[in-house]
Amino acid sequence: MEQLKQDLENRIALYALISRLMITEVDEAFLDTIEKDENFLSLFPNYRNWYKRKDFTTKELIKQYYNVDFTSLFLMHLVPYESFYVREDQMIDSGKGNPVIELYDALDFRVELDKARVVSGDHIGVELEFMYMLCNAQLKALEAEDRTGICELFQIQKGFLKDHLLEWGSMFLINARRESRTPLYHDGAELTLEFLLSDYEYVNEKLETFCQDVL
Repeated sequence: MEQLKQDLENRIALYALISRLMITEVDEAFLDTIEKDENFLSLFPNYRNWYKRKDFTTKELIKQYYNVDFTSLFLMHLVPYESFYVREDQMIDSGKGNPVIELYDALDFRVELDKARVVSGDHIGVELEFMYMLCNAQLKALEAEDRTGICELFQIQKGFLKDHLLEWGSMFLINARRESRTPLYHDGAELTLEFLLSDYEYVNEKLETFCQDVL
């Protein structure tokens, strides 16, 4: 159980990091979080070695580079919404018929669209935050020694990764990696894609071992 707790804490930290990166522009506090943690910084190798970090202040980098890149990737040139990728008419669906939003409602996950500055709950940053919430719920189930609850959450995570984040998010992240103009978002897109793939394998492995006699 101790290893499972460590795994969950690591997953929570990573989902928190990548969801924050994808949902709104970075600020000094967020970049400070990355730079002061060698484990996090090692996940952004091109960013860590970027020469402009020595030539400009963090405020200057945010204003001149990171905000521009975020706007290009998430607001202008790419569309970070699942419904755009899965609907034939490529319309962003923020209505009750959106299966992602229906799942959120069923699990009491509330999305404050104005606060998140997104037009629909199927934004990639929100979907990553949903996975963060599911991992947090698992940690609480672990603390309560609720093995059935842990395994039910693994099932939900598997379905959400398979049917949603990996189904369309991989395409968005590959495009974002290609279109990025800063090492921060290049590394961020690559990290997110690699983590989602490895996390899907991890969830499957836990369902086959830890949960095989529970569900």
